[in-house]
Amino acid sequence: MSDDQVVPPAFPTSLGTSTADEIRLLGQDLTADLMGKVGFGELAFWLVAMRRPTPSETRVFEAVLVALADHGFTPTAIAARLTYLSAPDSLQGALAAGLLGGGSRFLGVTEDCGQFLHAALGEDLPADDAGWDALALELVEQSRADGTYIPGLGHPVHKVQDPRTPVLIGIAREEGLEGPHLKLFQAIGRVHEQVLGRKLPLNGAGVCGAALADLGLPVELLRGFALLARAAGLLGQLAEERRRPIGMDAYLTVDRNAVYVDPES
Repeated sequence: MSDDQVVPPAFPTSLGTSTADEIRLLGQDLTADLMGKVGFGELAFWLVAMRRPTPSETRVFEAVLVALADHGFTPTAIAARLTYLSAPDSLQGALAAGLLGGGSRFLGVTEDCGQFLHAALGEDLPADDAGWDALALELVEQSRADGTYIPGLGHPVHKVQDPRTPVLIGIAREEGLEGPHLKLFQAIGRVHEQVLGRKLPLNGAGVCGAALADLGLPVELLRGFALLARAAGLLGQLAEERRRPIGMDAYLTVDRNAVYVDPES
């Protein structure tokens, strides 16, 4: 190579590459080895962990994705519907509004709970339920003293029990994947009433964070997995808005009931 030849920049990635004739992903031929043979949940796990999940891990992971795909009548859904009706390039705007809205609030519980539990676990783990309860009690007492909330505790709708929580714990237990994050989360559910003076449910977003952390997935990315799941619900909301519009009615109801206050008052 002569001195005047410029070496093009290279940005290597282990995930995959494309040529004119072939697409490689995770060392596999996308069209021959993956399409129609690997489920999307398994592929998502594989891309992040850089290892193919076991069938048990795939079952738990996909159970999490299903649990987090709920798309009820929430501000995220309303914002997406309104943007779809009103904004330029409305579909793109509606997707962005829904994803950003969900990522900023509703999906944060999954990440926050996983991070909270992960930070609380040391190298020496409790050997029995009594040990887990003692650790959980210490965490709840410290949270109360600090004036902070424990992520994953409480739900505005499912005030007694979130129906997703026992199901996901049961699936993880069946698959031998009930790890320290789920055990600590359950212990918090058992002991928090002693400190807080009232019984709160362990919510679905929190148990999903615990389950994902037990799968060994990076806790910094747990919000992303929740976002992945909620994207399915968001697309469902937008499809429903086309079939049965409610966005404008929601907007007019809010607008007509708004109370405008003098900013200097």
